[in-house]
Amino acid sequence: MATPASERVLVVEDERKIADAIITGLRAANFEVLHSSSGEDAFFVLHSQHPDMMVLDLGLPGRSGMELLRQVRSMSDPIPILILTSNSSLDDRVTALDAGADDFLLKPFSMAELAARLRALSRRGKAVASSAAYQLDDLEINIDTRTAWRAGAKLELTLREFDLLIYLFQNKGRTVSREMLARDVWHETSRFTPIDNVIDVQMTRLRRKLDDPFPVKLLRTVRGVGFILGEPEA
Repeated sequence: MATPASERVLVVEDERKIADAIITGLRAANFEVLHSSSGEDAFFVLHSQHPDMMVLDLGLPGRSGMELLRQVRSMSDPIPILILTSNSSLDDRVTALDAGADDFLLKPFSMAELAARLRALSRRGKAVASSAAYQLDDLEINIDTRTAWRAGAKLELTLREFDLLIYLFQNKGRTVSREMLARDVWHETSRFTPIDNVIDVQMTRLRRKLDDPFPVKLLRTVRGVGFILGEPEA
């Protein structure tokens, strides 16, 4: 699938051979690629050249990938971030998601899958940017600015949490299963990818921001089935 050349990806990878392979592969997939070999340099490139997406290795020398991820999100920078890691532990994935990562790819990986995941991240951002605003009870979502408000209070959502909220809105009043979320929000193509725990963690974080501070609850768990966003129960 072709990729518009205007999509600029910052690849943050210190291992030269891996970086060269990623750069070559993404350029062949029609991405424009920037490269940094350290967290310090990546931070400078982010703010001087404003790439559209970032591919971030966690195992960087000096300032780690996790430190860079947390710093970027602490500054409310919404850039989509795909994490590359050789550590497949659930705890590490959950930690990075909690810190604001949008997607994961385990090393070793195929270039075709990396390019496909970046195209998916790009489509998600553009899809929500071109949609209309949503409202449910005292919850309001501004798609253009990717912001959500409840009872006049702004909700500080990560990119993934915002995508989850949009998907729940698009299926308002219907029960959304974990399988649907894995397929349509995480874009997992394998039924055997164990991400149910990751989904549960993200839903818990969304609920904590969306419902916990407010007396009226909009997001409910349907035991053994999934989740539903809807009008408050009478």
